[in-house]
Amino acid sequence: MLDIKWIRENEQAFDEALAKRSVEPMAATLVAMDDRRRAVIQKLQDMQSRRNAASKEIGAAMGQKNLELAEKLKAEVAEIKETMPAAEQEEREAIAALDDALSRIPNIPLDDVPVGKDEHDNVVTRVVGQKPGWNHPAKEHFDIGEALGYMDFDRASKISGSRFTVLTSQLARLERALGQFMLDMHTTEHGYTEVSSPLMVKAETMYGTGQLPKFEEDLFKTTDGRYLIPTAEVTLTNLVSGEMLEQEKLPLRFTALTPSFRSEAGSAGRDTRGMLRQHQFWKCELVSITDADSSIAEHERMTECAENVLKRLGLHFRTVTLCTGDMGFGARKTYDIEVWLPGQDTYREISSCSVCGDFQGRRMNARYRVKDEKALRFVHTLNGSGTAVGRCLIAVLENYLNEDGSVTIPDALLPYMGGLMKIEKA
Repeated sequence: MLDIKWIRENEQAFDEALAKRSVEPMAATLVAMDDRRRAVIQKLQDMQSRRNAASKEIGAAMGQKNLELAEKLKAEVAEIKETMPAAEQEEREAIAALDDALSRIPNIPLDDVPVGKDEHDNVVTRVVGQKPGWNHPAKEHFDIGEALGYMDFDRASKISGSRFTVLTSQLARLERALGQFMLDMHTTEHGYTEVSSPLMVKAETMYGTGQLPKFEEDLFKTTDGRYLIPTAEVTLTNLVSGEMLEQEKLPLRFTALTPSFRSEAGSAGRDTRGMLRQHQFWKCELVSITDADSSIAEHERMTECAENVLKRLGLHFRTVTLCTGDMGFGARKTYDIEVWLPGQDTYREISSCSVCGDFQGRRMNARYRVKDEKALRFVHTLNGSGTAVGRCLIAVLENYLNEDGSVTIPDALLPYMGGLMKIEKA
């Protein structure tokens, strides 16, 4: 959520920033809504003040035995009390209308974010590693997995419908190994604290990280009003919701390996085969809670932590800076890490690392205290995938495919594979 005070003081800059994200000018509308909010608050305060003053005047009039004045003042107080509920309701509606409008506006991009409409305007920041040098034909992951006998889409569809996968035996172990490898790496080498958190959350938790109210169609909702998390960013970031932190204890760095659940609304016809776009998938998430001065440097650090996973696995990738038209709702700047998939002969996103400024901090009312300052500040938050386990499994299958159809296990995963060095046909 954005600061209405800042918007009032920077109307032109605000509308120019929205234009970069292809959003119509909003400053005039928001300022008008804020004017109404201020007016109704002032009106209610004036009524309360007059009620209190008149109540005191009643006592004075009674003391002076001026019964006529006392009765007149009592009538005035009664009238104010009668009209106050309507004024209070008007206040609630004005505040709610402004909050709802602000909650649907995307974050303001940083100045160095490239301006563009979609993924075609993203900018490649760096390229790491080399494409596989073997001469045998590349294959897509679903052909590899099904030929090995450990990837089953028909049975997944039978029990759950489309966009689900059943992995068995050696591929199930590879998936588990990848997640464990990522979690161990981020906790022992990168300084993140492992968290085991709920997979279902309340609506206000989704609101805190920006999934609600605008993106409800992308979520799975339970019958009792809870939501399945689309990413552990939701739970990890909200760990500090409503809290006041000390600056010297920042940054806080959290990681979790969890399933993620997404309805994939609007993706009909895209990536219908295989594991690339699923309703349920494992992901190792990274979240940082920082102060205003540290968030930009923390963004570079987080992205490097995610990149290190792919470096250790020997996978070729590139990191791109997303343009304003391709960034997520709550982001101020985002790096996407795209891994090379030989079977598709293209790069595909495997991690997205974003700095959100105080956008989520405001929504969660999470603040920190600066030493020797009375005023509290909203925390800055960052999130990233470190990385998506299913897509990493895809990358390993396609990049480590052998001519005979077997798949070599990357050295970094060998300690997790129980002596298995190669995945071979069942």
